[in-house]
Amino acid sequence: MEPVFTYHHLITLGLLTLLQAVLGFDNLLYISIESKRAPAGKQAMVRRLGIGIAVILRILLLFVLMKMITYFRDPIFGLHIKNILHSSFNLHSLVVLLGGGFIIYTATREILHMMSMEDMAAEDRKPQSTGIVLFWLVFMNVVFSFDSILSAMALSNVFWVMAAAIVAGGLLMIWLANRVSLFLQKNRMYEVLGLFILFVVGIMLVSEGGHLAHLSFFGHEVIPMSKATFYFVISVLVFTDFAQSRYQKKLMKMKELKMTG
Repeated sequence: MEPVFTYHHLITLGLLTLLQAVLGFDNLLYISIESKRAPAGKQAMVRRLGIGIAVILRILLLFVLMKMITYFRDPIFGLHIKNILHSSFNLHSLVVLLGGGFIIYTATREILHMMSMEDMAAEDRKPQSTGIVLFWLVFMNVVFSFDSILSAMALSNVFWVMAAAIVAGGLLMIWLANRVSLFLQKNRMYEVLGLFILFVVGIMLVSEGGHLAHLSFFGHEVIPMSKATFYFVISVLVFTDFAQSRYQKKLMKMKELKMTG
């Protein structure tokens, strides 16, 4: 009889927890930004509850995927226009496409809102209901979980090991969520950077969903954005933001010296 717990399981659990943490970065950023739409006094509660519900749904999704993975990959319907459009959608591609599209919409909405504000200190956006914000947090958390769950299934076929890694990743996200949100509140300058990172995440998901749906336009197939390309783009965005902030500080110092001189 094979032992229930081995050192191999422990090593796999550590790798899966690390994987959950790495793949959960974009999810954590979305949670921190979207939770701001809830009433101020309930934002922390919404983040904790949203992640907690999503962890339970992730475990259920893991169970369903292990039992019915072929149903998620089987084609549901296709769109075909000769020499213009070709596609074959399955459930997995639809979830990823819709999730990516919603993230692009969210990032664009927030960027336009920031551009339209006349006085950041007097920002008085009407908060949304707790239920609506909580729904979107849970839904998008499940969308983000597809990649991590499928990656976990490639590393292990033991349900309890993968479920434990999901719980550990969820607890880590709960611990970090308030800290990331507080950091963005105290450093408003990084909000724009976070929103553009979120925008790139949406593009990555849409390209991945299009690839899963075998989507092609005018004979050109949609190619998914690789993780290497994603991290390279993020690195460029971070470096650009850092260089721009340093340059602005130097310009302000030069302006102050001219005024005092």
